Amino acid sequence: MTERDDTRFMTLALRAARRGRTSPNPHVGAVVVKGSEVLAVGWHRRAGLPHAEVEALRKAGDAARGATVYVTLEPCNHYGRTPPCTDALLAAGVAEVVVGHLDPNPKVRGSLRKLRAAGVRVRAGVCEAECRALIADFEKLVTTGMPYVTLKAAVTLDGKMATRTGDSKWITGERARRRAHQLRAQHDAILVGAGTVRADDPELTVRHVRGPDPIRVVLDTRLETPPGARMLTSGSKAPTWIFHSGAAPAERAGPLRAAGAELIEVRDATTTATAAAARADQVSIEAVLRALGERGVMRLLVEGGPTVHGTLLDAGLADAAAIFVAPRFLADEAARSFAPAGPTLTIEESWSLVDAQVRRLGPDVLFEGRLRKGGG
Repeated sequence: MTERDDTRFMTLALRAARRGRTSPNPHVGAVVVKGSEVLAVGWHRRAGLPHAEVEALRKAGDAARGATVYVTLEPCNHYGRTPPCTDALLAAGVAEVVVGHLDPNPKVRGSLRKLRAAGVRVRAGVCEAECRALIADFEKLVTTGMPYVTLKAAVTLDGKMATRTGDSKWITGERARRRAHQLRAQHDAILVGAGTVRADDPELTVRHVRGPDPIRVVLDTRLETPPGARMLTSGSKAPTWIFHSGAAPAERAGPLRAAGAELIEVRDATTTATAAAARADQVSIEAVLRALGERGVMRLLVEGGPTVHGTLLDAGLADAAAIFVAPRFLADEAARSFAPAGPTLTIEESWSLVDAQVRRLGPDVLFEGRLRKGGG
């Protein structure tokens, strides 16, 4: 295969991989090729269902013998909810396996060695950057125990999320709001602070587009969420998890549980990343993220207000951002900014969007990308 062929087939596998809803598993795509002909394309659809390689091999059937398999992630080499993909590749009699990115999960180590020992040609690193970016959420969960965190906000040209009175409906137009609901459907959970619940009374469900409702997560130190909040009365089957401190008044717990919320006390209020801001009566954002990771949340969308966004940025716990910018400005110093984090004295200390994608949505513009501290 030429380098151009490698890129073409791996790009096809990448495109297929994005079709799955796999959390807490990684997105993976596979393509079975013989000569220059694509025999089959497969992708991991959902946790517990066949992996991409197995699906592609099943589609290819006997024609897979002697073929080349392109796969975006190193094949698994362990028994989990499904058997090892290395065994399926060997049983199918493939001649070559081309891998995009090595799996960060140590459980699968040894798959390439096993394939080579059986006489299968193995190459790795084709479209490496793209394949790694595809599983950034999975890699974060496996290596840190925390979900991949995306900050979402709608702001004016001068970076304001709401007026000084808290009015924010609507900063952006209909197309931008539809895309915001697509983002909700693409994430396992959505996080807000208690202030947002009290001020906006959001449902935190997916509307305007098809997709599952995310788990609703609320940071509520003193259990101030009203039991009649719309997210508890909307009829959504998605659970609501309220994280609170030990200082929360005990009498507030009963009504919230009766309304369907699960209450989770966060005991660790002074972890390393948040020690500077932590007090005994605060909820540690790092401890919350670790708890979410333990519960299998891999992709977390944060729609909180300025305080939550600023806390995550200060702690260095935000991975990406989706910022909708409307062609208007408030021109009011007291209006609420996107993220009033710690002081930034130079441009080199600012946050940047890496590999940013820019998209027009009617009159609004969406900026999406990975977050990096440091000017450019």
